Amino acid sequence: MASYLGTTATIPPFPASAFCSNRTVKLSANPAGWNGWSPGTTNARFQSNEAAGLSIDGVRKLKLKWAFGFDGDVTAFAPPTVLDAHLFVGSAGGLVHAMKADSGCLEWTYQTNGPVRSSITAAARGNRHALLFGDMTGWVYALGAESGKLLWKAKIEEHDSTRLTGASTVHDGIVYVPVASWEETRGNDPEYACCTFRGSVVALRIRDGKQIWKTYLVDAAKETGKNTRGVAQMGPSGVGVWSAPTVDAKRRVVYVTTGDNYSSPATELSDAVVALDLGTGRVVWAKQVTAGDAFNGSCTGDKVNCPKESGPDFDFGSSAISITLPGGREVLLAGQKSGIVYALDPDKKGEIVWQTRVGQGGTNGGVQWGMSTDGQKVYAAVSDVGRTQQNNPADTRRYVLDPKQGDGITALRVGDGSKVWHAAPAPCAEGAPAGCSPSQPGALTGLPGMIFSGSVDGHLRAFSSEDGAVLWDFDTVREFQTVNGVKARGGSIDGPGAVVVKGMVYINSGYPRNGGIPGNVLLAFESE
Repeated sequence: MASYLGTTATIPPFPASAFCSNRTVKLSANPAGWNGWSPGTTNARFQSNEAAGLSIDGVRKLKLKWAFGFDGDVTAFAPPTVLDAHLFVGSAGGLVHAMKADSGCLEWTYQTNGPVRSSITAAARGNRHALLFGDMTGWVYALGAESGKLLWKAKIEEHDSTRLTGASTVHDGIVYVPVASWEETRGNDPEYACCTFRGSVVALRIRDGKQIWKTYLVDAAKETGKNTRGVAQMGPSGVGVWSAPTVDAKRRVVYVTTGDNYSSPATELSDAVVALDLGTGRVVWAKQVTAGDAFNGSCTGDKVNCPKESGPDFDFGSSAISITLPGGREVLLAGQKSGIVYALDPDKKGEIVWQTRVGQGGTNGGVQWGMSTDGQKVYAAVSDVGRTQQNNPADTRRYVLDPKQGDGITALRVGDGSKVWHAAPAPCAEGAPAGCSPSQPGALTGLPGMIFSGSVDGHLRAFSSEDGAVLWDFDTVREFQTVNGVKARGGSIDGPGAVVVKGMVYINSGYPRNGGIPGNVLLAFESE
């Protein structure tokens, strides 16, 4: 693209000063820290005292230790993975970085084919480790953690709207990759034949990337008619998987949560929790919680490509959480864009045990990217962002955010779904930059006694898990001096949540999508 626009200039490499004097990466046989989307296999996004190394007194004393800038980016949306003394993180520019976790100096980098939004998941591969992740163009990669060299890569979906957003999950030599898409927004174009993408889950062998199985969650599209412009309408479509799968080794299944359909007809696996056989990918059971949800971008615009169902666009964007209740009963917890949190029984084909509303819900509302649970309570942050379509031709933002609209965090008892407390969101301050909103769509992170939550206003806050009181608050919307010499600034926090390991807290800041504040920085905090 740069060549087409008339320049042959290349992006300068990081200066030598950005690299560690000792670039050796060495991981133990079972590296400790935060691996992928969540510690452990339950996707609870909860870090133990021992692994976190951060007390309530300590969180009140957190100070910025270092900042790292992503050169040329305006978005910082990939959560870091921290193992032993090393940090691995992707970027919107498609560059994967290995760093020293305590200083942010670089050990190696690797350039991928497209933006890397997902967490990176490490898995043993002989006496070394593979780093597994996808990019936003449908490629899955395995890099040597110790070397940064490509072990293998595989194109698992050819549709040109593919997004590999959710983190991969590993189990017993297999990596399970969720496949989603941005085709839903292409419905805005009345000349586009909407829609043909098929959400899926793909199982690959970690050793060599060989595909073991691929399960589509919707049938292949066929022409169903024409829109008012005479353009073909296609369906069914959609049912993307936006979040990390959850492995249940005991029942030999992997759970995924699904998105909506993009076009008519609406199907049975959209807006559902689905259990797939670990070995074959066969659908063992599925529990759909919102039927008839076919939606695309046209439904909030000219409606030329809007399916007859017209929403309500109640995707699942967050992973199912596997948990054992007091008394021994096992359930799955799932938070939806409808603003409802569900507990489902995995032994009764997802039968609903309880459901509780925690937000208003909507296209950009409800529970978005991830809840957390400590086994007693489940914590759900809510977006419910207010936005209007941009009509100022001089403003590059697609949407304008309401600085007064958004919701906070609710704590529910896992046994019955009853509310324990609700922490209302902090309003945007006077003079806050355009794109400020009090909404909290990003994933939560739990530690004993506290919950970390980022906000579209750019703040990272720690709340007491007992009553929701704010323990610590840091405003990331500012310029930072970085360890790699890149000019960097923080912005909205959306998508990934905080990662806490050995007394340090890591967060990416910058998310201009949906009208938020741009940014390009990874921040690391340490208690004094």
